[in-house]
Amino acid sequence: MIWDADRQYAETLARHLEKAGLSVVLGEVPDDVDRVLAQLEPVSLLVGELDCPYGSGDLISHLRQVWPRVPLLPVVSRPTVDGAVNAIRSGAVDYLLKKSFSLEELARRIVAAAAGRRDDGGRPKKDELLFEDPRMTRVMRLAEKAAASRATVLIQGESGTGKELLARYIHNRSLRGDKPLVAINCAALPENLLESELFGFEKGAFTGATQRKIGKFEQADGGSLLLDELGELALPLQSKLLRVIQEQEVDRLGGRQPIPVDVRIIATTNRDLEKEVEAGNFRRDLFFRLNVIPLTLPPLRERPRDISLLLERFVDHYSRLNRRRFQGISENARRFLLNHDYPGNVRELENMVERAVVLADGPQLELEDFIIDPERMPAPESLPPLPENTPAAAAASEPPLPVGTTLAEMERYMIYKTLREVNSNRTHAAARLGISIRTLRNKLKEYREKYGDHPE
Repeated sequence: MIWDADRQYAETLARHLEKAGLSVVLGEVPDDVDRVLAQLEPVSLLVGELDCPYGSGDLISHLRQVWPRVPLLPVVSRPTVDGAVNAIRSGAVDYLLKKSFSLEELARRIVAAAAGRRDDGGRPKKDELLFEDPRMTRVMRLAEKAAASRATVLIQGESGTGKELLARYIHNRSLRGDKPLVAINCAALPENLLESELFGFEKGAFTGATQRKIGKFEQADGGSLLLDELGELALPLQSKLLRVIQEQEVDRLGGRQPIPVDVRIIATTNRDLEKEVEAGNFRRDLFFRLNVIPLTLPPLRERPRDISLLLERFVDHYSRLNRRRFQGISENARRFLLNHDYPGNVRELENMVERAVVLADGPQLELEDFIIDPERMPAPESLPPLPENTPAAAAASEPPLPVGTTLAEMERYMIYKTLREVNSNRTHAAARLGISIRTLRNKLKEYREKYGDHPE
């Protein structure tokens, strides 16, 4: 969506963007903001004169109340330091001056910004894992390496930590990403039915087999097979699974000859398979076949930085889905949510947020919106402070930039701040800043040469 006081300029820019494949909505600044917001479906990028006054405040603050997470791209005629600082603090992906770009160049920048952000109204992608915590960063680095290989991957972790999401992430980034990822839950079916689902059967193989059925292994040929909750697999089926993995061929029930398959196995479990092996519940040889690249997802309670990130995403998503608008989350609610143990992990947090968004009556989400049972309601004075290592706590203690800060100084400040927040991971910092990794490296080199800085 483009807001601009110069209608002709906005219309010309819109034509360039539409030629590039974007769908564009135009609005007047700031006259019809509320009308447009009330009628418009969620958008993936807000562009234009966004740092202008609006009511008793400014347009960006108003937009952030309505759409807290939609990326902003101010494109202004008369830049101000205060406007730029406010925009970047509010999550702007860039701050562009009209006179610095031709319309064609500006359109390319906007297309790149839109392509780099979610294009589905804030809904998480099927394989999207949000994280900032160092433990998750290490897991994801291993996952990236695993994706580039043919190796079998074993993902372990508590229920609700996102094991299936990680499996899809690995598959989608592998050389098999354009081929199917076939999933089956080993805990959801009885043993005899699970066997026929995995390996398939021929017509007449057993009573009721009135036609041939292709099993999951054959369906996944050329792609990947996700064996969810593998720890629940019965020992007889473990033996058959081991043979398929070793021989790369499958025997349908009632079949006369084996069928070759090219399948990559990704297995998930909430059990400790090494302990299951010692207890005699899981075959040792199958465990070693599956445990080529082991990945363990940490529970949410051990990822405090990620709680705040996921909280904001879920509030944004379910507010859109239910067409609700909130001014934010109360301090008491945030203190509770950022210190909760989450035995159900990410899934529990998501459920709590969805419930709160649906049930809330006030302008912001309160503690009582997240906890229905009055007997479980903690007293405000018993709530611990915000964890020190969360973005919310860091933002609360962040000193304001002094008046008169130049754009160059602000840019340097934001780059260093972002690097600190992502534990000096340049790839994540570049993505969050909306720049290429090469641009980030060049900026850091410039700062070292000019200021002698070593921010990492």
